[in-house]
Amino acid sequence: MTTIPTSQHADFIDHLNLQWQDVKRVRCRFYHRFHYEYPGPIHDLKQRLVVIPADKYGSQELRDHQLIINPTPNSTRQAFDSFGNRVFEVEIPTAEHSVSFEITLELENKLQANAHPSITADEAHYYLQPSRLTLPNRQLNTTARELKGESTSPHDLAHRIHDFVYGLMQYKDGLTTVETTAAEAFEIEHGLCQDYSHVMIVLCRSAGLPARYVSGHLLGEGGSHAWVEVLLPDENGQLGAVAFDPTNNRRPHLGYLTVAVGRDYHDVSPTSGSFSAPYGGQLTCSKQAGLTMVEYQNGEIVQI
Repeated sequence: MTTIPTSQHADFIDHLNLQWQDVKRVRCRFYHRFHYEYPGPIHDLKQRLVVIPADKYGSQELRDHQLIINPTPNSTRQAFDSFGNRVFEVEIPTAEHSVSFEITLELENKLQANAHPSITADEAHYYLQPSRLTLPNRQLNTTARELKGESTSPHDLAHRIHDFVYGLMQYKDGLTTVETTAAEAFEIEHGLCQDYSHVMIVLCRSAGLPARYVSGHLLGEGGSHAWVEVLLPDENGQLGAVAFDPTNNRRPHLGYLTVAVGRDYHDVSPTSGSFSAPYGGQLTCSKQAGLTMVEYQNGEIVQI
């Protein structure tokens, strides 16, 4: 295991000019900090964290990780939920003015045959069911039927839905929240990455394609990112999770870092919880994620 620094300040390989089709394998270093500030003391904090991926997810491997919590919690429990996500349950009896969670990760991702996470038929059926943020309405059902009628295969249908969502939606901050439903986002045709993902998921499910929500990160600064995995049959008839990013109109490459999957945002919210106090808190986040090694298809390796 490699010891990774607990600072967000690091030098990385330039990822903006990479030709990802030429890349065979990468290693990424990741830092994320959640900081809650309060007007005074809080008590009985119970926090749920979904911020560190499983050891293995498709072709992605978690090489090392660290979670630092301040103040020191009374208890920290780690478990895996029904989707296979790593979940931490944290209890802090008292915090005077602030609480922070710092996450550092080192991950490796590589191109490999049959890299899509495999899905059983029972699991796939579960991802056909609507959730609270992905309930269809008449307009979504009608659109799904039209797109399905134009398609020639499940893969073609998934691509058509992806293209439709990218063409329909416009990226705009301030109009939606993480509580906005797919139907609401579809109606206003605006939103953020979670809205693009929720709309695509509803259209897929209404058209008979199992689909799930992915929470993760892109390289660089900024917040979390969301995209979609559609559960599609391979040449052997087995189901695999094929990723689509309707916000950026592309298939995710090796620079996408997957943290968790679920039915919608609620299943994979990075932080959630409760505390006792007569006031609320203010959350600020900082993040940095970058490449420390790139191996190209021709065997060339660049690393720092």
